Amino acid sequence: MASSGRVLQKSERPPSSVRSKVPISNSRRSVTPTSRTRPQPLDTDPESERVRVAVRLRPRNSEELLDADYSDCVELQPELKRLNLRKNNWSSESFKFDEVLSESASQKRVYEVVAKPVVESVLDGYNGTIMAYGQTGTGKTYTLGSVGKDDASGRGIMIRALEDIITNASVSDTVEISYLQLYMEAVQDLLAPEKINIPIVEDAKIGEVSVPGAAIIKITNLDHFLQLLQIGETNRHAANTKMNTESSRSHAILMVYIRRSAHEKEEIDVSYQGNDSTTNRHGHHLPTIRKSKLLIVDLAGSERINKSGSEGHLLEEAKCINLSLTSLGKCINALAEHSPHIPTRDSKLTRLLRDSFGGSARTSLIVTIGPSSRHYAETTSTIMFGQRAMKVVNTVKLKEEFDYESLCRTLENQVDHLNAEIDRQQKLREKDNNEIEKKLKEFQKSSAEAEKSLVVRTEFLEKENTQLKSDTKGLVKELDSLKEQNSMLLNEITRVQTSLKNSKLQQLENSTYQKLLADTTQMYEKKIADLMKQLENECARSDNAEEQLERMKKQLSDAEKSLQMENAGYQRALAETTRMYEERIAELNQQLEDEHAHFDGIEEQLHSTKKLLNDNQNAVKIYEEKEILELRMRLEEMHEAAVHELQQLNMEYKNLQLEKEGLSDELHTMRQNLQVEEKRRKQAENELLNIKKIVPESEDAIEVKKPYMQEISKGSSAFHKEQGLQVPSQSRDSITGGHKSTIAKICEEVGIPKILSLLTSRDIDVQIHAVKVVANLAAEDINQEKIVQEGGLDALLALLESSQNPTALRVASGAIANLAMNEMNQGLITSKGGAQLLANIASKTDDPQTLRMVAGAIANLCGNEKLHVMLKEDGAIKALLGMARTGSADVVAQVARGLANFAKCESRRIIQGYWRGRSLLIEDGALSWLVANGNTTSTSTRRHIELAICHLAQNEDNAKYFVSSGGFKELIEISNSSTRDDIRSLAKKTIRLSPSFQTVMRAE
Repeated sequence: MASSGRVLQKSERPPSSVRSKVPISNSRRSVTPTSRTRPQPLDTDPESERVRVAVRLRPRNSEELLDADYSDCVELQPELKRLNLRKNNWSSESFKFDEVLSESASQKRVYEVVAKPVVESVLDGYNGTIMAYGQTGTGKTYTLGSVGKDDASGRGIMIRALEDIITNASVSDTVEISYLQLYMEAVQDLLAPEKINIPIVEDAKIGEVSVPGAAIIKITNLDHFLQLLQIGETNRHAANTKMNTESSRSHAILMVYIRRSAHEKEEIDVSYQGNDSTTNRHGHHLPTIRKSKLLIVDLAGSERINKSGSEGHLLEEAKCINLSLTSLGKCINALAEHSPHIPTRDSKLTRLLRDSFGGSARTSLIVTIGPSSRHYAETTSTIMFGQRAMKVVNTVKLKEEFDYESLCRTLENQVDHLNAEIDRQQKLREKDNNEIEKKLKEFQKSSAEAEKSLVVRTEFLEKENTQLKSDTKGLVKELDSLKEQNSMLLNEITRVQTSLKNSKLQQLENSTYQKLLADTTQMYEKKIADLMKQLENECARSDNAEEQLERMKKQLSDAEKSLQMENAGYQRALAETTRMYEERIAELNQQLEDEHAHFDGIEEQLHSTKKLLNDNQNAVKIYEEKEILELRMRLEEMHEAAVHELQQLNMEYKNLQLEKEGLSDELHTMRQNLQVEEKRRKQAENELLNIKKIVPESEDAIEVKKPYMQEISKGSSAFHKEQGLQVPSQSRDSITGGHKSTIAKICEEVGIPKILSLLTSRDIDVQIHAVKVVANLAAEDINQEKIVQEGGLDALLALLESSQNPTALRVASGAIANLAMNEMNQGLITSKGGAQLLANIASKTDDPQTLRMVAGAIANLCGNEKLHVMLKEDGAIKALLGMARTGSADVVAQVARGLANFAKCESRRIIQGYWRGRSLLIEDGALSWLVANGNTTSTSTRRHIELAICHLAQNEDNAKYFVSSGGFKELIEISNSSTRDDIRSLAKKTIRLSPSFQTVMRAE
């Protein structure tokens, strides 16, 4: 990995995450760097190139606190950035530094004033160095490399620096580390302990120093770095001396290599010419990369043999440490005095730090000192080292290289993409042409078929028209024949009427016998009238008018002959004539009736014939006109249909052309939309990655509140624990301020409803990150009401019930624990079955972290006296006791806290008169557990167990169980040997006020 001038070839990058230099003889294309170095613009701060020095004062340790002759020799003035060093009461010296940090300064404050400017500079492409120097036992390793296992606020500069670097690195950036130690003047790899005595290589051209044999590991996230840091610390040499119980016996150097793409909008210095141009002769933009290196150096402490008591191998280690520190001091003196010769080759330490002092790196030095006057000489030496270092000036340079390989890959990808796009366009064009030709052929075919069908239709209509004309002529002939028949019928009717008139005349001529026949005639007329009526009734019985008419004619002729014969022989045979006449009259009447009926039939037939003829003529005329009109209309419709079909085909062809153009435009629009969607997708992926980086990856980063029933927790910070002091701990806001601001930023940008909606995501990673954010939001009182109102509590309980992922269950339990801090939320959690869900999870898992979260939630619910009965019914108390089976100190601490909360609330109810009878905890065997674990080594856990026993003992109904289970003996032990005065007083008061306990004591 190169820093300011060195370029890492591909031969130094094996595929694994732990990489050593493995030569590779052949490579497709190597990076041909065109390195550019240019000074950083420092117009605003003329001292920005100078080595910045801060001093940190260690608090008094336990040995100094017990020293009766102890006296301070250091007086700090942080606001003036000054330090007064007192030799005695009347002599002192004053020194000014860039920063003065008192013994109460937090790790966060130290990082921000000492290391953060250097880290930001490294992210911008410059090399940087952060180094701690000082006497052994003054807190150098704590300042730089503290892991902060129990308290994240105790993390040192190394972890905080990597956290900032990883947070600000993009997906394309790479962050890699090497972790070395300089032990007994030999460079060793802390991440690969088998690599010892690694050589140091110097580039003759650019003067850069590198350690190519060291393992280089790519960092994926902060947890990965923490694991590597713990591995390195395990492999580092340390020993117990009189000055320090864990004295570092080697110089530790953490090398962080960062490779980032240069920002495209960054202004390029106009002074660059020739090869410094960012475009080639074809006008292509040449991508540039920035390579920077951060060194974090934890120097071993300088020590005096008579004070440290080193001997044997420790003495040899001390000699090597002092020798390398002396060489470093010589180099600092030479640089401060602007000497022409800098003895950097006297020691491997000074060779490794060649770029840090007088080179091109931005350097921050923190010197650590102790307050005791016993170490006045060492403190003075350390302060003078810092003063001389402040005079060293570095020339800060930016390292940029043209990334021809990246450009080549980009251009090759673009060429491949363009070739693929051209092929695709050609295929689409060929496909469109084929479709158009196919549609054109289909159109031509359909047009020919339509034309054929139109010709056939026309021929058919012409034939039908000819047939209709012939039918019309036939109908006309039939009408003519009907007219002739009608005329014949009229002539026949006229003749019949004439014959009737003649017969009447003949009857009138026979007037001679009319008088004789008058009466007979009158009588017969009546009969004839009756017969006429009967004939009228039976007129329907006549079928053939032609035959009846012939018969009538024959009868008339016979009647004429008979009349003539009768007239001739009337006188001879009147009687015979009368008889015959009567017969003839009867026959005649019958004939007349038949004739009358026939005449009526003929008239009716004639009338119907006329009517039929008129109707037939009208129908024929109307039918002809209608047929002709229909034919014309059909022909016009067929003509119009053919024209319309042709127009429609033309319109369809035009529409196909327009549709083709529209499809082309739509295809172009879809391509643009796809490009926009691709950009949006990439932005969404980047936002998701940023959220994943911001959201803590492990449950250790989740803030879980653990109140102790109105107790003010006291303790010491990790820095003071390191030194063995007891001082008040920092407030929770100062410990997690940065983390809270990050979570608040997420809440403000995304919104609580959106975050809660992600709890039901099918993507388990998204679901886990969402529940982590909710857990951290629930740690703030101001967010709890919003979370519950938006349905966050229901979502978390549903997640506990349905999820099978251990991480999701663990973090969701932590979120429930935070919400359970609010009394109103406690009732909601219990009423919705939350306690039963927590108990079920406790019975199904053995994971200590999950059990710690579940126990913390139940412990918070135990602090509400209204819920005690429900907690017992839901099995929460039994589950709380069962979780102690893991033996985890954290889980046991939560169990003890929950029992203390329960017992305290129960005792308060007994005192107020709201509860009688033995304790609910006694029923579940809590007293036996408390007695068995009363001698635990954890101070806080023992305190809660003692409180729980004292409060349970205040219930007189529990006294017999105390005596039988050994609880009374434990109570007496608490009253005598508890480390807390208030607990001892409470135990004594409980024993004194209990009649049962007094009886047992008197009996003993």
